[in-house]
Amino acid sequence: MATLLCACNDDDSFTTSPNNLLTFSIDTVRLDTVFSRIPTSTRTFWVYNKSGDGVRCSRIALEKGNQTGFRVNVDGTYLGSSEGFQVSDIEVRNRDSIRVYVELTSPANNKFEPTLLEDNLVFMLESGVQQKVNLNAFTWDADIRDSLVVDGETTIATDKPLVITGGIKVKENSKLTIPPGSTIYFKDNAGIDVYGTLDIRGEADRNVTLRGYRLDNMFSYLPYDRVSGQWKGIRFHEPSYENTINYADIHSTYNGIVCDSSGVDRLKLSLYNSIVHNCQGYGVKVVHSVVDVVNCQITNTLMDCLAVYGGAARVMQSTIAQFYSFDANRGAALRFANYDEERVLPLYQFDCVNCLVTGYADDVVMGEADSTATYNFSFENCLLRTPAISDTIRVKNVIWENPEDTLTGGVKHFVKMDTENLIYDFRLDSLSTAIGKALPIEGLPYDRLGIRRDEEPDLGCYEYVKKQ
Repeated sequence: MATLLCACNDDDSFTTSPNNLLTFSIDTVRLDTVFSRIPTSTRTFWVYNKSGDGVRCSRIALEKGNQTGFRVNVDGTYLGSSEGFQVSDIEVRNRDSIRVYVELTSPANNKFEPTLLEDNLVFMLESGVQQKVNLNAFTWDADIRDSLVVDGETTIATDKPLVITGGIKVKENSKLTIPPGSTIYFKDNAGIDVYGTLDIRGEADRNVTLRGYRLDNMFSYLPYDRVSGQWKGIRFHEPSYENTINYADIHSTYNGIVCDSSGVDRLKLSLYNSIVHNCQGYGVKVVHSVVDVVNCQITNTLMDCLAVYGGAARVMQSTIAQFYSFDANRGAALRFANYDEERVLPLYQFDCVNCLVTGYADDVVMGEADSTATYNFSFENCLLRTPAISDTIRVKNVIWENPEDTLTGGVKHFVKMDTENLIYDFRLDSLSTAIGKALPIEGLPYDRLGIRRDEEPDLGCYEYVKKQ
């Protein structure tokens, strides 16, 4: 008991010696790049006392007070206005620690480029020694809008990043145009609901990017932008027709694109030269509509990458690949059916031409039919990771990928598949068996693809166009 009492007395003693200092788990808290006026995620660090005696902090405060927008909680006490933006008499016993949490909502900086914002969290020890931890972030002014309702014809134009926190709604008989080079950032509950018409007009060297609004990192190695489910995606509702998406990068959504049932008398969507990647739901889901998909990359989704339920669809010169990393219970790369749940939806025509369809699983192509409804499909000049079928009428010049070729699915076809850091490059690797296997097809919109008729494109020629 005497030994125990001595130990307790040692731990409860405090020193004013300047030689006894605190130790920090980090010397700088970096909050990456953030939009001004939008709260950041929380960062945390530890304050240790390894000095051999107890240390008191007579005062802990932000060096610039409340002028920078940083918010701090020290050992359960928030440094707010009621506390004078400081905390006093914090004790850190020997071999003990306290935890500090940091957030930021930066003020506008009135500049067009990200600007460094920093402050110091100052620990004033009872000895008179000051110790500091630097807090910093690059803040970027944005045009922040809660909701955008398009009534009539509207073209998005802003000289700042556009952040949508509540969603975009395009009303019936209205049209929204998104010009080349635009980037729109969406909050997690925001997306685009189209009842009228959406026209995304990207160009080969100035694509349109639709993404989540988080610019910072979830972990040191992983930006939020590589994490699925960051925003809601695009939904074309029943009265919406004649939509065009050209040279767009749509990624890290819940559902990338959903086309609600509209009938087959008019074209619902033209999707050209675009990427739909890393979705927590579907990549592209089409229900009883007419769509045209040419020269696209549709990849890595929890549900199916491309699902067509009834209607009519043409899919050409595209890479459809299922390597979703967040859940092993992932869907197919490609699914086409003439029913959806309990509804019968005639599949009038599904044509897949010059496409590469692959993934982790042995079979990533799912054709599903109800015998009571129309069910027409065709595959031509494709590479498919699915068991071979004997149908010379509807299946022509198809390469059947043998699952025994590799233990890692169709990974071998692509330049880079970094599943740890979620970095993917779906250009074809030089050893891919898809190279040089696509054939020119009469009616293919070569003017949009930038491919001359005398050239021999590869299957899944998104990578070919990128080289142009």
